[in-house]
Amino acid sequence: MDFFKNLTVLSLEQATVAPYLTYRLAQDGINIVRLEHPIYGDPNRFIGEKVLNEDRMNSYFLCINSGKKALSLNLAVPEGKEIFKKLVRELSVDIFVTNQLPKNYKKLGIAYELMKEIKPDIIWLGLTGFGPDSNEGAYDPILQARSGLMELTGEAGGDPQALGIPLPDMGTSEHGYGLLMKALLKRTETGEGTRIDLSMFESTVSWLTVPIALSKSFGTHISRRGNTHEFFSPVSVYKTSNGFVYLAAGNDRQWAAMVEQPMFSSLAKDEYQKNKGRIEDVKNLNKAINAITKLYTSEELIDLFTSITVPISKIKNVNEVVEDPLVVNKVLTSSDPVTGTQVTLAPPPNMTPFLEGCDRKLSFPPRFGEQNQEIYGSLLGYDEATLLKYKEKGII
Repeated sequence: MDFFKNLTVLSLEQATVAPYLTYRLAQDGINIVRLEHPIYGDPNRFIGEKVLNEDRMNSYFLCINSGKKALSLNLAVPEGKEIFKKLVRELSVDIFVTNQLPKNYKKLGIAYELMKEIKPDIIWLGLTGFGPDSNEGAYDPILQARSGLMELTGEAGGDPQALGIPLPDMGTSEHGYGLLMKALLKRTETGEGTRIDLSMFESTVSWLTVPIALSKSFGTHISRRGNTHEFFSPVSVYKTSNGFVYLAAGNDRQWAAMVEQPMFSSLAKDEYQKNKGRIEDVKNLNKAINAITKLYTSEELIDLFTSITVPISKIKNVNEVVEDPLVVNKVLTSSDPVTGTQVTLAPPPNMTPFLEGCDRKLSFPPRFGEQNQEIYGSLLGYDEATLLKYKEKGII
């Protein structure tokens, strides 16, 4: 995997969609350099608790910025643009990522056409809310609302709800990851760079596979349905004597195995033998199942359903998820060399050779402009006096 270690990404990033994408790339061992405005910085640096008792390193920022380096640079001024061009050349940037509004591309000197003049084979990715022709601001909940995700989330007949994670942000990041890998393959084969424009809205709508196909093709009404499934039953949350479980009987064979158990034998009715009959009476069926499951502990039900190969799970909180045997040995960590603070990070979708090689330990999220001296001074060759002047003028 030395191929990844030799790649450099320069990212003018803030908030979530671009930072999560570059965080995923950092897990491959790619060199990630994030750019921020020298005064405002990434707004996410100010979100959450001040866990390190210092500015611009709040808890929310620490979640998806490990494994990166940080520079501050004002691209709106001529000196900043010149430094930027030098950065692209001297770092030999392979990939440039930005989630700036398209109207700022030329103004900041980051447009693909301009960067291609500096590095002809550069791979350029612009992440936008609604495409490169729109400058409409896009926050994740707005995209959830416009894309239909909120219409599909919540109790039947209740208010639309936001998802528990920012899927438009992080889903777009994952789509961006795949597109960058395709562009790297293309460059390896042809030597050519690529411009990629990725819309968060289009990315989000692409997840609506079943709702769009059934709604537009066959006139099916698709809306939120709470914890039940549109097409299968019993599939829902059920109360137990000490919590909740999610049970999913996905076919008639599993249902037959379920009602063969003495505790559920009262549900072995002819009209319930086929999934169609169970779906048609889903409310009454779920009510009857709940009356039974609440008499048993979650653990008892999990043991029973596991023994008859019917999928079931306790509904776990986040700390319980981290202790899951399939998770506990795959979480990532990041330790602050200054304060000694250790941050536990979510596991990657797949364990990369780089993460295995570093024992799942990533460098700590960079402080604001932490690598200014290292990169501007040591790499680009600016002396102390010049860097001090640039800092005083708000260029870095």
